[in-house]
Amino acid sequence: MATILGIWAIPRKRCTQTYSFNMKIYNNPAWHALEAEAERLRPQHLRQLFSEDPARFSHFSLCHDGLLIDFSKQRIDAPALRALQALSGAADLDAWKSRMLAGEPINHTEGRAVRHVELRAGDAAPEEVRQGLERMKRFCSAIHEGQWRGYSGDRITDVVNIGIGGSDLGPRMVVKALSAHQQPDLAVHFVSNLDSADIAPQLAQLNPRTTLFIVASKTFTTLETLTNAETARNWLIASTSKEDAISRHFVALSSNKEASEKFGIPADNIFEFRDWVGGRFSLWSVIGLSIALSIGWRNFELLLAGAHSMDQHFIGAPPDRNLPLTLALLTLWNTNFLGASTHAVLPYSQSLAFLPAYLQQLEMESNGKQCARDGTPVSIATSPVLWGEAGTNGQHSFFQLFHQGGRILPSDFILLGKSDYPLPGHHQKLLANCLAQSAALAFGQTAYEAESGGTPPELVPYKVFPGNQPSTTIILPTLSPYTLGQLLALYEHKVFCLGVLWNLNSFDQWGVELGKQLANQLTPLLGGEGSLDQIDASTRGLIEALTGATH
Repeated sequence: MATILGIWAIPRKRCTQTYSFNMKIYNNPAWHALEAEAERLRPQHLRQLFSEDPARFSHFSLCHDGLLIDFSKQRIDAPALRALQALSGAADLDAWKSRMLAGEPINHTEGRAVRHVELRAGDAAPEEVRQGLERMKRFCSAIHEGQWRGYSGDRITDVVNIGIGGSDLGPRMVVKALSAHQQPDLAVHFVSNLDSADIAPQLAQLNPRTTLFIVASKTFTTLETLTNAETARNWLIASTSKEDAISRHFVALSSNKEASEKFGIPADNIFEFRDWVGGRFSLWSVIGLSIALSIGWRNFELLLAGAHSMDQHFIGAPPDRNLPLTLALLTLWNTNFLGASTHAVLPYSQSLAFLPAYLQQLEMESNGKQCARDGTPVSIATSPVLWGEAGTNGQHSFFQLFHQGGRILPSDFILLGKSDYPLPGHHQKLLANCLAQSAALAFGQTAYEAESGGTPPELVPYKVFPGNQPSTTIILPTLSPYTLGQLLALYEHKVFCLGVLWNLNSFDQWGVELGKQLANQLTPLLGGEGSLDQIDASTRGLIEALTGATH
């Protein structure tokens, strides 16, 4: 691992360092030092912290490749930040980073490596990655240039991505975010929900002669995806009466080639990816085919390049300059030492409206766990509940709770230096609202200030705002494929850091499986097959109410 740029060009080998699966970070002296820092800082208000350090912005902000993070409004000072950085050393973060980059199976419960970083490594990526990207590039060119046509000879005008979870949230979010870069004459749609109200209205507006379906499922066994894919296939065949039309209108993104072919998708239409690509980290892989079709291949390459820039920064930057690590340490500080249970993501960009939903899966599915790497309870709080809404809409729904709800609500404000859809009179007002909210949440308003502003005495209590709400502001110069790649990789590496700090496996998701198993058991019961005697009284009563059963 001699250089960052050449990291993927060297042969992989197992790290010789020993790693502890039973590390209890909260028993470490570094953790106890942070408890003391939290006690010291708890009484202090952000007003006081800013008063004591007029240069606080420069001391608590970081930049990389045009992306700015201002965390000066976090309830932290220099000694506490140094203590947090010391904690990352105590957790062997660098060793775990090396282990991931060396291709070791750090997803130990599934025996898998975690290599999504390699998907955006450019010329240094493994041969199999470069070959997969080249195949995607040829397919996109065939669609965009009209070489790939439907069964009737018509050009493809609409693409429908059928997937769920990581096979939907990432591509859907990116396509929405980069709509200003959308290819002309090609619309990309998304279907994910098992509810027929998702797919039925979309099919009603599409032309089977000009529609391409992308079935995105790693295992090709996902219930929601296969049900929707079968509906789409039946819709196509009903309009053509030709089974072979599937070969012109369906492609699969899957690691299960056999199941894809059994569905009726020819081998030449299957884009395979490896089991070391986790679903919520997969938009950089063939799962991003809908993205590349929407924004064009060159823009997809720029998306990868932006992520690669952040990868290099994360790998090589020291702790005190490392953006992803800093975000992770702030979340840990707010969650484990200030007692926050949620984290809001507030993009002041309508194009980033789907970012909170995407990050919900990325963060909560990765770190929403109480089982440590050695199988024992973690015994401390892990992932906060992540939520959010695009500004300024959020200001007119839940910001009242932020200001006067009486609980700590950390947040990330995300804004753009320049609008992706510039119109006179819009962007400056949008920026002003974002900056005003972050300042109001930090500093609040005292009774004296309310009175001085002319508030009648009887209304003063209602116009007191405690402030002291911690927030981070992230500024992208523009919303481009490159800067979006930076932003998403920033959050990915934040998740990795938190997993190491909390001693979690951030790359499995066993909690998703139990509900699937129970749903498979209940499906026939809802159809009147089988006995209800062996299920709990509540579920039995609900089934009887839904079906009119008299079991």
